[in-house]
Amino acid sequence: MKHVILNLAVFKAAWTAVVISAAAGAPVIGAIAVALAVGIHLWSCDNPEAEIRLLLVAAAMGFAWESALVLAGLLEYPSGNWIPGLAPFWIVAMWILFATTLNVGMQWLRRNTAVATIAGAVGGPLAFFAGASVGAVELVSPAIALVCIGIGWAVLLPLLVKVAIRLDGSHRLVEQSA
Repeated sequence: MKHVILNLAVFKAAWTAVVISAAAGAPVIGAIAVALAVGIHLWSCDNPEAEIRLLLVAAAMGFAWESALVLAGLLEYPSGNWIPGLAPFWIVAMWILFATTLNVGMQWLRRNTAVATIAGAVGGPLAFFAGASVGAVELVSPAIALVCIGIGWAVLLPLLVKVAIRLDGSHRLVEQSA
């Protein structure tokens, strides 16, 4: 249980640092927080190489999805845009950060695809709403953006969970916590 609590606490602290620093125009601070969280996660893993592959898949998925939302004109990011019109580095870092929880703190998403689908459909828009409320992201047409984000996360989260199951380098942590 201590590994699950640590994993979720580190995730939440880093998530908060990313959102607040992005809103303040200093997204590098959040990226550093993610790097520290990833380091803590990998240090505690059974198979860090497998987890690194998971984190890279999450980064690719996040970059593609977030860039599609930007290109569609649904989101605008005020900071961290190294390539205009594409996802900023800090939101990709958030996907990496989220992936650190999939085999530990949020392993409950594995229960079945419906659980992951519902969690994505609800949690994705809530996270973006929170980010928008502090100024980290602008929802250009809020209702449309949130619906699209919900649909996207309802599809992407179950896929990411399946990848996490296949590339589970943290199974010892969860088994010890049980």
